[in-house]
Amino acid sequence: MSILSITFHTTENRITEWDDYCVNELHTMIENLMDVDKYILSEVHSDMVNEGRNTNLLLVFANGDLRSDFLLSELPNIEERVMKNFGQEVMIFPTMLNPKRLRF
Repeated sequence: MSILSITFHTTENRITEWDDYCVNELHTMIENLMDVDKYILSEVHSDMVNEGRNTNLLLVFANGDLRSDFLLSELPNIEERVMKNFGQEVMIFPTMLNPKRLRF
């Protein structure tokens, strides 16, 4: 199992549009990802974020090779689509999670 966490940070003035985008566009993109076994799309609540909003996409792959392939092929496509719609007002932060212990 291999996990990728992608955080999308949206500026305050685009939250409503981002919410609509998540429900319609982003969700459809995620559902069409062939190599993703499981995913969780979440709104992040944090005392540390005072401006804007974070949305997190947690992707679970069968192995590290599938995650690497995703990072090389699918993530750039997602980034390009988000950039086309939101420019610099949505920032994307991918983080590779490498579990040391797991009970999933």
